[in-house]
Amino acid sequence: MNTERCELRAFSETDKQHVKMLYKSEEVRKYLGGTVGDETFEQGFNSMFHSQNSSSYWTVFLKESHEFIGIVFLDTYHDGVKTEVGYQFLPEFWGQGYAREVVTRVIEYGFSELNLDEIVAETQTRNTSSYRLLQKVGMTCVGQLERFG
Repeated sequence: MNTERCELRAFSETDKQHVKMLYKSEEVRKYLGGTVGDETFEQGFNSMFHSQNSSSYWTVFLKESHEFIGIVFLDTYHDGVKTEVGYQFLPEFWGQGYAREVVTRVIEYGFSELNLDEIVAETQTRNTSSYRLLQKVGMTCVGQLERFG
């Protein structure tokens, strides 16, 4: 799957080192529970890679340079019913419109190709950049909840 500037590739085992960069970055993980150790990362990566929705996890690369910039996914939400869009991008690619471009494309894919009726997203109140991104891609805030303390 492609956008104007990015290529989205289905997760593969060879993506592990790319994805690990995200999970080791304090900036990326600031609102996602913090960085994780190697064992926790391995378990998480294997869970994503072997998920029944594994085809809905993508690594994101720039078309021109083939440089890894992040991940995006559609997966089952915490409630076990809805589908959630999620994303993580390396900090050096923030503020350049890549996340908006990619998340918009994945949402379009969810509605047009997967025939989803609804796609949800969740972010921390303090993560104002992610909140603004979700608004820009057409999401509306329907409520607040407390999770993980």
